[in-house]
Amino acid sequence: MDRSREIADFLRGRRARVTPGQAGLPSDPRGRRVPGLRREEAARLAGVSTEYYTRLEQGRATNPSPEVVEALCEALRLDASEREHLTDLLARPTAARRPPARPQRVRPGLHLMLRTLEHVPAFVLGRRTDVLAANRLARTVLTDFDALPVRQRNLARYYLLDPVARERTGDWERIAAETVATLRLQAGRYPHDRQLADLVSELTLHSPEFTTWWNDHRVLRRTHGSKHYRHPLVGDLHFSYESLQPPGDGDQTLCVYNVEPGSPTHQSLQLLSSWTAAQAEPAPHQPAPHQPAPHQSAAHQSAPGSRGVPDS
Repeated sequence: MDRSREIADFLRGRRARVTPGQAGLPSDPRGRRVPGLRREEAARLAGVSTEYYTRLEQGRATNPSPEVVEALCEALRLDASEREHLTDLLARPTAARRPPARPQRVRPGLHLMLRTLEHVPAFVLGRRTDVLAANRLARTVLTDFDALPVRQRNLARYYLLDPVARERTGDWERIAAETVATLRLQAGRYPHDRQLADLVSELTLHSPEFTTWWNDHRVLRRTHGSKHYRHPLVGDLHFSYESLQPPGDGDQTLCVYNVEPGSPTHQSLQLLSSWTAAQAEPAPHQPAPHQPAPHQSAAHQSAPGSRGVPDS
């Protein structure tokens, strides 16, 4: 990832989003040639010189102080996710975080939790929105991630490239765009993640929507919300969801889809749960036709009236 370009594109995009009125600046009766704030206006609001702000926006100012970063966040009216992203982008290059080389593992306790949450969809996401583990209902409502090769078990790849996702996700455009924004946030956190770069290249090549949303530089860390799916067996499913970070690995997220007790979705999930449980059961054992033991066969043949020895 080109760090200087990422900084420039992000700051320009956020600067263009803020109107003079929002920033408490007087309107210009002559009109404005650019949307949003001018560089000198953003600099004045942040309490820095126009020259220094320009160097920041061009990625040439290294290691700004926390006070300057906070002032920029206030001037550009950044939300919590955007503040996190800007802090990552402006970090000293040598301090840029690298993802651990070892593969992510879901600890046994989380696997047990997924099985305990058997009546609602639940799954664990890792870096790059990789699906590390999913319970039976999650695999039924979305797709059977366990049936995919490990490298393809990825939520962004599912929403952007899998035709099933477009069919099943009632609010596909919103959910897919939010997933891209989540990837953007991770790209700022781990600019040297080779696997993330490969995923971005794949999505750029095969999804025009991804390219559009990626170039918006929107970032998002979603902790709760709502989702709507359409399942071919039971129809519409409406969920509220919670995304929690379990202790021990800050790059893992437990996602749980909740339903109102007694709601149509709750009843539909009960049907799906029964159906998936039946599908998972082994086929009934069919005993082989009875074959008499060798000693039984010999005794039968020597008995009176048997076809092997005539009656005397």
